[in-house]
Amino acid sequence: MADKKQYQKQGQQQERRGEKGAGQEAVPAVVEEILGRTGFRGELTQVIVKVQDGFDKGKTIRRNVKGPVRLRDTLMLRETQIEARKIRTKIMKGAFT
Repeated sequence: MADKKQYQKQGQQQERRGEKGAGQEAVPAVVEEILGRTGFRGELTQVIVKVQDGFDKGKTIRRNVKGPVRLRDTLMLRETQIEARKIRTKIMKGAFT
């Protein structure tokens, strides 16, 4: 019985923070800028999107997108809290760090 109450409490905390939960829906975001290709083989495109709805409405974040993407495309994001790392363009002395 205690495990069930603890599980419910964790679910309520996740929903409050905007994390994935039972009732979470995808949030629309519009592509404002295409930054470049990333990933081990260049299979991802890094873009800046503006969140249109939900908890982070109006926030611009950097995301990695797999597949074709153009300016003013609408992406449906499952979560808007995590932002992608910046693309590192400078390679120092042959090291990929």
